[in-house]
Amino acid sequence: MDYPYIPISERQPLIWPNGARVALILTFNLETWDLTKDTDKPYYAGGPPILPDVLPGRVPDFPNYTWREYGQRVGIWRLYELFDELGVKASCTTNAVTFERRRPMVQAVLDRGWELLAHNWEQGELLSDYAGDPAKEREIVLRTLAKYESEVGRKALGWLSSSLRGTLQTADILAEQGALFYCDIMNDDQPYLLNTPSGPIVSIPYSNEINDFTLLTRRNYTTDQFRDILIEELDVLYAEGAKTGRIMNVGLHPHVSGRAHRVRALREFITHAKSLPGVWWATREEIARWYLANHDSHIPNQLGDRA
Repeated sequence: MDYPYIPISERQPLIWPNGARVALILTFNLETWDLTKDTDKPYYAGGPPILPDVLPGRVPDFPNYTWREYGQRVGIWRLYELFDELGVKASCTTNAVTFERRRPMVQAVLDRGWELLAHNWEQGELLSDYAGDPAKEREIVLRTLAKYESEVGRKALGWLSSSLRGTLQTADILAEQGALFYCDIMNDDQPYLLNTPSGPIVSIPYSNEINDFTLLTRRNYTTDQFRDILIEELDVLYAEGAKTGRIMNVGLHPHVSGRAHRVRALREFITHAKSLPGVWWATREEIARWYLANHDSHIPNQLGDRA
């Protein structure tokens, strides 16, 4: 995989459908992880811990595991109800094992007709662990895509790696399998084409900056500060979008944003976003298909030089 370095100052204006200024994506991550791993090394049960004294993988770490499990049991349902009330949709990611272990979480997405992306097999298994074993990485990706197709009834068109830890071959595997977009590359406010041996695939960036885990858990911002950051980010992108369209992705985790004392931040942010006429409540598939059809007017010959 490679991509050209083309700064935003050297691109033609990106004109979204209907003159929208910002394509806004709200992402729920429907993640499922193992309670234990067969290792004596420290294992973060599903991601960075809330308690710092992480146990060896063979020992159940109930404080960290169940802290995140709250999102599966309670938090996600609070978020679903909020989005239903406000009449907006999320673009969701799911680990393949979520279909087996936490089926109601993904069934709720399918019942609503929301977008669902493939998000690795299990959250604690990182593709980067197999950067030196491309056959193993390929097996994981293909197994994940096959599970997705069997459960959803259609091929996965997009992918987000667990913890965004893809490798140089991940995008190529996905393009080969017919995927349209890849979300691990977080270096832009606009889509662009990634070059792979199997053909181009659209980069639609996720964000680890505009992300509830980063802002609320790592940086310990308050509910009001979280809301204000989301509004400020959107307002600046919206102003810039008058000249060239932007993407804003908000990464959300049910055990973080789904807490009772934090859900107000999303309510107030979404209410603000709905007041702006130039916000496109887009799915990633809509963005990818539009960009594949229109990219030449934005960045001609954008697959020419390496990053």
